[in-house]
Amino acid sequence: MARPRFSILLPTLNGAADLRELLPRLAAQRVAGAAADFEIVAIDSSSTDDTVALLRAAGARVETIQRSEFRHGATRNRCAELARGELLVFLSQDVLPADEHFLAALAAAFDDPRVAGAYGRVLPQPGCDPLTARTVLDLPEAEEQRSVRDLDHVGGVWRLSAADRAEWLRFNNVASCVRADVFRAIPFPPVSFGEDFAWASRALTAGWRIAFEPRAVAWHAHRYTPAAAYERYRVDAAFHREAHGWRVRPTLASALRGFVYECAEDARACARAGPAALVTQLWRSPLLRAAQVLGQYAGSRSGGGTSLEARASAAIYF
Repeated sequence: MARPRFSILLPTLNGAADLRELLPRLAAQRVAGAAADFEIVAIDSSSTDDTVALLRAAGARVETIQRSEFRHGATRNRCAELARGELLVFLSQDVLPADEHFLAALAAAFDDPRVAGAYGRVLPQPGCDPLTARTVLDLPEAEEQRSVRDLDHVGGVWRLSAADRAEWLRFNNVASCVRADVFRAIPFPPVSFGEDFAWASRALTAGWRIAFEPRAVAWHAHRYTPAAAYERYRVDAAFHREAHGWRVRPTLASALRGFVYECAEDARACARAGPAALVTQLWRSPLLRAAQVLGQYAGSRSGGGTSLEARASAAIYF
């Protein structure tokens, strides 16, 4: 059997509604004027909806695990073990390629033989509420400028400041692609969170490059409740504290400044969206942003002191 150009790797859980949109968009992908040559490999965490049936109807190879067995890195590693493609495309089940050239744009990054991995531009879905859209658009993955990073003139990840290190190692498994032969040598480390950052660190340290390819556009956004926002940002801040020694919100004063900033930006976003958004959406901002910055503060509170302490605590990542 001929080796496909791409392996689409999907961890899934009760994703039938998302897959009904994602699978047709994958089938429509074009590379060099022809239909993209890809396979789909999924690890499903015992879904109770039509997820597995939809995947199999699309020709996917599906392996089922118990929900308690799911791990961000380990589950994706298992997907990669089952894959045959030259390029491994890691997607979240709720992401949507914005057009039929998504895979081609990702693949173009690998024209540079030193690029080990590339990740795409992430934008909010059309019709997103202004608060959710602004959250996505404020992230580095929404930028328009292409970049390629290596350690040639850096000397090593620990020569970077904590904040710079967090940015230099950025990689995003929402929509990413890795050379299969590189991934077999450097799989995701067995961490509970941040496996994409940790992989990028190991690949860069091994002499490879990481590319951000904004022509590969994916739509992806989460409308968080305050409780979900608190937990999401707490975990993220704890990761940066443990892995990089960087405290996102080190003090209550910084959390307060962040709250004021976030609410002001929400007000501007709602004003741009029109009078209706000011009435129907702006009321969510104080609760949502208070939860966000308090989560960041809680995640930043302990550990991550000196660079030596940070380096010791980050050994599991790097």
